[in-house]
Amino acid sequence: MAQSADTAAEHQRILREVESTDTNCLGPTLRSVYDGQEHGLFMEKLEGRIRNHDREIEKMCNHHFQGFVDSITELLKVRGEAQKLKGQVIETNRKLRNDGKELLATMDELTQCRLQQRNIATTIDKLTHCLPVLEMYSRLQEQMRAKRYYPALCTLEQLEQSCLPRAGEYRFCAIMAENIPVLRAHIRDVSMSDLKDFLESIRKHSDKIGETAIKQAQVQSSRDNAITHQQRAGSGRRLRKEAGSGTEVDQSGGSPLSEQDSGILDVEDEEDDVPGAQDLVDFSPVYRCLHIYTVLGSRDTFENYYRKQRRKQARLVLQPNSNMHETLEGYRRYFNQIVGFFVVEDHVLHTTRGLVNRAYVEELWELALSKTIAALRTHSSYCTDPDLILDLKNLIVLFADTLQGYGFPTSQLFDMLLELRDQYGEVLLKKWNRFFRQILDQDNYSPIPVATQEEYRRIAGQFPFQDPELEKMSFPKKFPFSEFVPKVYSQLKEFIYACLKYSEDLHLSSTEIDDMIRKSTNLLLTRTLSNCLQYAIKKKNVGLAELVQIIVNTTHLEMSCHYLEEFISNITNVPPHMVNATKLYGTSTFKDARHAAEEEIYTNLNLKIDQFLQLADYDWMAAQGGGQASDYLSDLIAFLCSTFSVFTHLPGKVAQTACMSACKHLSTSLLQLLLEADVRQVSMGALQQFNVDVKECERFARAGPVPGFQGDTLLLAFIDLRQLLDLFIQWDWSTYLADYGRPSCKYLRVNPHTALALLEKMKDTSRKNSVFSQFRKNERDKQKLIDTVVRQLRNLIAAHQS
Repeated sequence: MAQSADTAAEHQRILREVESTDTNCLGPTLRSVYDGQEHGLFMEKLEGRIRNHDREIEKMCNHHFQGFVDSITELLKVRGEAQKLKGQVIETNRKLRNDGKELLATMDELTQCRLQQRNIATTIDKLTHCLPVLEMYSRLQEQMRAKRYYPALCTLEQLEQSCLPRAGEYRFCAIMAENIPVLRAHIRDVSMSDLKDFLESIRKHSDKIGETAIKQAQVQSSRDNAITHQQRAGSGRRLRKEAGSGTEVDQSGGSPLSEQDSGILDVEDEEDDVPGAQDLVDFSPVYRCLHIYTVLGSRDTFENYYRKQRRKQARLVLQPNSNMHETLEGYRRYFNQIVGFFVVEDHVLHTTRGLVNRAYVEELWELALSKTIAALRTHSSYCTDPDLILDLKNLIVLFADTLQGYGFPTSQLFDMLLELRDQYGEVLLKKWNRFFRQILDQDNYSPIPVATQEEYRRIAGQFPFQDPELEKMSFPKKFPFSEFVPKVYSQLKEFIYACLKYSEDLHLSSTEIDDMIRKSTNLLLTRTLSNCLQYAIKKKNVGLAELVQIIVNTTHLEMSCHYLEEFISNITNVPPHMVNATKLYGTSTFKDARHAAEEEIYTNLNLKIDQFLQLADYDWMAAQGGGQASDYLSDLIAFLCSTFSVFTHLPGKVAQTACMSACKHLSTSLLQLLLEADVRQVSMGALQQFNVDVKECERFARAGPVPGFQGDTLLLAFIDLRQLLDLFIQWDWSTYLADYGRPSCKYLRVNPHTALALLEKMKDTSRKNSVFSQFRKNERDKQKLIDTVVRQLRNLIAAHQS
């Protein structure tokens, strides 16, 4: 019973759930019914519940039926109205559709316009990004056509990095992107080509660039010299002449802004209008190529290429022409090219950042300095023209000063100029050797006659000569010296001036200049002038009058040496009394020349005496002598008298020595003539004639042809011959043999060998005549006497030899 009650309660619960639960959730509830054993019972309960609800619905319907009928009736009425309303709605709809066709067309048009507007906006947006690309590409093309490669490279960089990424992926953008490396390579190649053209241009025009730079340095130097001249007015220094100005080069073409910041030539005065290298050369290819390679990231490559090419050009510039030494223009062109090269490098150094550095430029300069000095040493050694060497020196000084103005050290060039100074001195000596020889050859070796006061002043102005007695004399009158004295003195001064010209601008002190001039002048005096004087003295056909005039001339030149000392001191501003001052050797030079001339006079006199003696024609077998002197001897005495009369201008000792030398030589030559081997026999008559000639010589000596001899000093030259002749003519052999060797011997100067030789000649003569004289007792006695004297002389000689 209890179980059926639980089942009924469960069925009631299920029925409540079915009534109250959503149909979607009835599955579990109905499953619980089918899972149980009371399925039929539940169905009965369910049907009962349905019947109950049907009864309730029926009751409710019965209660509301009238209302339902009324509602249906109302609904039928509404149906008619609804049909009428439907007709009106359809009519209204038809009218609305007819009226909306135009609106729909307008809406379609509006839609199309909206679509076009959207497309236009999109297009404008795309064009906004593409137009800058096209404009920049167009600008790039224009820059490429105008060869403005650095701006073109910047445009290319901006196009690649900014514009193309914003434009999007379009075909033309891809094509542009593909062309960018090609354009970069083209710009790099073209800029390199421009650089090569630039390098070739400056190689060709380095001569003009250097010429302009040297011209500017020359203008500056002329200003400095003018100021120095004003400061040293009245000092006596002779300023050097300015070298010829260079030729300006006119080149067109603009320069980039970067090169306007720095000029390479310091031109402060615009009135000279000397252009700088930036005015002659367009450096824009260098700057442009440097910027381009910097942007391309290849700056190191560009720097290495530029330096390598400039080193090659430096070697070409430093290679001189083989005939450079022939003309000054060859040296000038060589220096212009070097200056032009380094002016360009200096300009590039100061207007670029790191393309070349100071170490690189200094390395090139050291190379150039060594090669230039070597070339100058080689080529200048061929030069034999002092004017060319002087011009070369001035050119080297200008070359050094120009490069020194750009900061390059040039002390080695000035050291080389000091070496060149020795060669210049040697060439000057050769040139002045020709001058001196020409002067000596053209001189007439006669005192200079002057007829007017103007002529006298002219000669006195050329040579420092003071003689109060000569000044008091009336015109016409004569200077004691010949033309070569003032000419030689003038040439000495010109030589000193030439030495001074070389010493200018060498940065030497006055003392060094003075020492250099004095040493060079000493070489001129001791070597050149001395040799020329010796040449004039020793040359053939020089007469005694010329030799006498040379002695007079050298005497006056010797007295003028201190004037040369003062002259050098005046032009160098160095006091002559300084301790280290070099003294001139002119005095010794002229003394040596004078002594050589004196010796030559003695020699020529002796030669003339020998020439006269060659005319001697003695009859050595004469029976008796003549009463007059021989003709040759008379002519000889006349010649000596006329010659010694010319010696009035000579110093006393010179004339006395010449006279004594001539007399001694005459005496010796006469004795040799008597004793020579060709004379085999001598008769007493011949000795008597010979004695007459000797007496004539003694009369000449006693007459005093040259003043200054004391007593019969000149007669001593013939004492040997006189004693010998007296011994034979007086036949005083007993006295000679008895007194021989004693200081008081009457025939002290007679040599026994000489007496024996002459006696042998007389003995041979006696033997020749013995065939006819053997019957005469006197002749036989004389022959015996001669034999006895000969025997005694031989014994005397043998005794003294033992």
